[in-house]
Amino acid sequence: MVVYGRNPVRELLHGARAASVKHVWATQATAREPWLTGDPRLVQAPASELEGLCRSPSHQGVCAQAGAYPYRDPEELLAHEDALVVALDGIQDPQNLGAICRTAECAGASGVVIPRHRAAEVTPAVCKASAGAVEHLGVARVRNLADFLAAAKRRGAWCYGADADATGDYAAPDYTGRVVLVLGAEGRGLGRRVAAACDALVAIPVRGRIGSLNVSAAAAVLLYAVQGRRHGPEDA
Repeated sequence: MVVYGRNPVRELLHGARAASVKHVWATQATAREPWLTGDPRLVQAPASELEGLCRSPSHQGVCAQAGAYPYRDPEELLAHEDALVVALDGIQDPQNLGAICRTAECAGASGVVIPRHRAAEVTPAVCKASAGAVEHLGVARVRNLADFLAAAKRRGAWCYGADADATGDYAAPDYTGRVVLVLGAEGRGLGRRVAAACDALVAIPVRGRIGSLNVSAAAAVLLYAVQGRRHGPEDA
């Protein structure tokens, strides 16, 4: 995998995959940045070569070759008694997946769970959209999301699904203990079986004319609602 962009590469060099990085390419200007200076893997290259390596013009002057993304065991994400996990039901847009991972990491979530099939996975585009957050956040893949939610509930987790048509208020739960926030795919929302596996469905009120929030924005609202309830608004 060739990771590109300043933030993604910087976090890659300090994250779980750091030891897997074999090559770093940077333009002459970017190579002078302090976090790259002295790296023995660094090779200066023109911007055109970087674009060819990462297949994107959005490299911001640097890219790096890393090993395959190290997906986590979903059980590990629920290890702590106050684990906060985001489960995504078929998110297909890499930008949305990356943005959700960025918010989840910033909010102190334990990790993100995604399906193995018919959903976006961690790619260089997702690394870029997450600003490198995926290098620090645990991301797990599961064969069946409804089965994962059932297993999470057996571990004592409460599973809350976001549904624009739900009658439950997203601010009502106390969100203590293990919590899984479940968000649906762009357009169709939660699948029937995944929705049925949730303990409760909650809605974020919409005051304007547009019917719902983008899924990454909804994730941000819910994640900080959980942390606000747990730690108070000043520490959320």
